[in-house]
Amino acid sequence: METVVEAIDLLKVFDDGIHAVDGISFKMKKGEVLGLLGPNGAGKTTTMHMLLGLTTPTSGRVCVLDIDINGKKRAEALQRVNFSSSYVSLPYSLTVVENLTVFSRLYRIKNRKEKIAELMDIFGLNGIRNEPTRRLSSGQITRVSLAKSLLNDPEVLFLDEPTASLDPDMADRTRTLLRKIGKERGMSMLYTSHNMAEMEEICDRIIFLNHGKIIAEGRSEDVVRSLGGTSLEDAFLKVARRERGENVGG
Repeated sequence: METVVEAIDLLKVFDDGIHAVDGISFKMKKGEVLGLLGPNGAGKTTTMHMLLGLTTPTSGRVCVLDIDINGKKRAEALQRVNFSSSYVSLPYSLTVVENLTVFSRLYRIKNRKEKIAELMDIFGLNGIRNEPTRRLSSGQITRVSLAKSLLNDPEVLFLDEPTASLDPDMADRTRTLLRKIGKERGMSMLYTSHNMAEMEEICDRIIFLNHGKIIAEGRSEDVVRSLGGTSLEDAFLKVARRERGENVGG
């Protein structure tokens, strides 16, 4: 299968000497949903930011769609990807429809009015279309961010806890939509979540990070087997509690 994202010996050392990401390498294939999992501070967000070109690696390389994300053709790659996070703010003074319009122009969407209308309908945003972002709930902001992330029909979609602020119904609808779009368009997704059932449901493959290193990789059952446990959540708890020096049992 075609490789759409490749991380090669990625290292990120911050000024305080912390190795946030410690020499990791992996590939993501076309149409794959690749999960990035690990305790807080494991290096997930830093890794995602390096893949997006938001953070420059101390050493190593990132190729997205065969383009060096820190090279001269960076803008070309970024036009073909998108990103959504529950923790990234949108311009607070703009309304929902204004936010989507601004981003559609940045991505040079030709049929932007039709695309915005389609996504607002999918994510139930019509009732708040003229509300300033500062007045929205965290769940509403998450839905606007998800709509924004699909404006340009990205080939690669980076999703940082995309359903964290959604109620169970909207979270389930969102996962169903993402799977449908991924299958129909061959879209690849890098996915992070602290919802273990969600990771097992949506991810084809999981990379488990701890202290900036990959400690397990494969299908969810492979990761569970490698780390020990009866489920992905159980394996996650064992790693997290072992770090705190707690008795993990088993």
